[in-house]
Formats: sequence, C-alpha cells, structure tokens
Amino acid sequence: MAAAEITRRKREETCSIARAVEIVGDRWSLLILREAAMRDATRFADFRARLGIAPDILVNRLGTLVDAGVMEKKPYQEPGARTRDSYHLTPAGEQLRLILAALQQWGDDNRPLASGPTVLRSSADKGRPVRVAFVDDTGAEVSPDNVRFTSAKTSAQA
Repeated sequence: MAAAEITRRKREETCSIARAVEIVGDRWSLLILREAAMRDATRFADFRARLGIAPDILVNRLGTLVDAGVMEKKPYQEPGARTRDSYHLTPAGEQLRLILAALQQWGDDNRPLASGPTVLRSSADKGRPVRVAFVDDTGAEVSPDNVRFTSAKTSAQA
C-alpha cells in the first residue's frame, strides 16, 4: 500500500480514539502536554531541560501539537535577545488536562511509587482531593463497570 493511501486512510479514521492518538498518542507529546498543563512550561528551552528531549524531536512534536490546534505559538522577546516563540495550550489543549489527570490517577492506582504520588489533584477553591470519574448528564457519578460504549448509529436509532 502506498504511503499516500495510508495517510488518506488515517485521515478518514472513524474512531475518535484513533484520531486523538495520532496527535497525542506518543510519549513525548504526552509529556510536553504534562509540562504545559501541570507545570506551566511555555518555552522551548523549558520543555527541553525538563524532559531531556532531543531538539529535533521537540520541534517535531510541538509542530504537530500546534498544527492540530492543541497548542498555539505566541512570540516573546527578552531584552537584548531575538524574538522567539512560546507555546500555550488552546481550549482544545486545556481539555486534555482531564486526560492527563486520568492517566495520572491510573498510574497512582496501578503503578504506584512506594513513596506515594509525586503530584496530587485537588480543587483550587477548597483544596479537597479530586479524582477523575464518569458523570452522567444529570451530574451523577457512574461506576466505570456500569459504562458501556455503543455505536453512535445504534444510539441514534434507539
């Protein structure tokens, strides 16, 4: 199968998870998003130093996130230096905080450190611990084993 055909088929992927994974599904993209969402990193040098990522890989991943509308570039200039770009989450990128929190929660539950979590999730206003959960359209929590995934076509016919 030709590369162009593979690319076309990927673009036409109907599964939302597969389409999302194309953009954020590799280790470096998730770690870049973690730094932006949880640690307020915005500058190339900050991402590079904190992650130990090779510059060419960082350029590639930031480009993918910008092209996908997950991050946006904003120019900045320090006194006496050239203009550079900083990288900020867009509203679509901000939505990924929930995904990052869910991954963190899974890691805390299933791959815990003996010393305990290194980052805690809490509400900004009350400081109470928070966790990621399924919630129905009335705001009631739903147990994960009581959630089912159905075809949108099947749901539309019901």
